[in-house]
Amino acid sequence: MSSAVLPTYARQDLVFERGQGAWLTTTMGERYLDFTAGIAVVALGHAHPHVVAALTEQAGKLWHTSNLYRIAGQERLAERLCAASFADRAFFCNSGAEANEGAIKMARRYHYARGEGDRYRVVTFAGAFHGRTLATISAANNPKHLEGFGPKADGFDHVTELSLAAVEAAVTPQTAGILVEPIQGEGGIRVMDANFLQGLRALADKHGVLLMLDEVQTGMGRTGKLFAHEWAGFTPDIMSLAKGLGGGFPVGAILATEAAAAGLTAGTHASTFGGNPLAMACGNAVLDVILEPGFLDEVTRKGLLFKQRLAELKDRHPNVIEEVRGQGLMVGLKLKPAVSEMVVAVTAEHMLAVTAGENVLRLVPALTISDDEISEGVNRLDRAAAKFDGRRG
Repeated sequence: MSSAVLPTYARQDLVFERGQGAWLTTTMGERYLDFTAGIAVVALGHAHPHVVAALTEQAGKLWHTSNLYRIAGQERLAERLCAASFADRAFFCNSGAEANEGAIKMARRYHYARGEGDRYRVVTFAGAFHGRTLATISAANNPKHLEGFGPKADGFDHVTELSLAAVEAAVTPQTAGILVEPIQGEGGIRVMDANFLQGLRALADKHGVLLMLDEVQTGMGRTGKLFAHEWAGFTPDIMSLAKGLGGGFPVGAILATEAAAAGLTAGTHASTFGGNPLAMACGNAVLDVILEPGFLDEVTRKGLLFKQRLAELKDRHPNVIEEVRGQGLMVGLKLKPAVSEMVVAVTAEHMLAVTAGENVLRLVPALTISDDEISEGVNRLDRAAAKFDGRRG
């Protein structure tokens, strides 16, 4: 069927009209078990009653005023996120790409304000994904995302080896910061070693540069901690958030220490829609649920259960599944058959999953998913994997 929509997505021929928890229903009345959650966005599941109530109440009062005026919900969410993290300041935008753009600008401006305007370069890593703007595709340096868009934006030094020696070699007198994902989502659910992340903190301190964490996908409870870097026991200077922050409503944020944020003064950065009352109602509602006592412990428990069941699945299908990766409810299956073929097989079982780099099937269900739904998802993956058992890796 032809469409006026620009064909930049390889869309599946499915149209969903309703969602409830971990389930989606098509316009044809077919139900699908959702292990994609809008690519780790619908953190509390579809149509979570608390988020729906908060959005509905706010929609009846006020949608938008712009940041020319104070926004009560924005001030409240900023205070709560800072209280629950390393940060002293928050800036709200609409997406992960915007949050990462803002983080890069913040790092450059930090040095500029200190009289070091020549320090503007950022060290980034192979396999990274930071968004689709010109700056963020240049930061990630993925040839597929760069092709046809002209020269790369200047200011990024790309490290292909995940070693502290390689990172230190990339740091120069022009370096402003280091930008890293605690777990590379698009890159294949590659979990960064805690010692490596701690080493990056030490390197940043040694060279006087800022450590920036892209927690767009890993943040907001996805790994069983509010933020993934908490597992490694260190703190960044700047952190980008989005995806799960709004529970499905577009919200992005930059969190930073007072020192790191000091360069962004009035007029240096802005967003028309960022932090508007609707977005903040959703963000505060999501945080209400995630910060409930025991919620994150349950994510950790369910993540361990999920990985255990997937390990059993790997044992049953050794010619299909090569490795189980991830943390919490951010899990990947490195496959031997093409991941695109597995997505087709999984969809045929009325289950949704998404691809990632290194031929990985990404599984990022709602954090509220039940044990029974995890078991049902594994059963559907089992049936999908069985279709490839006759092949040899």
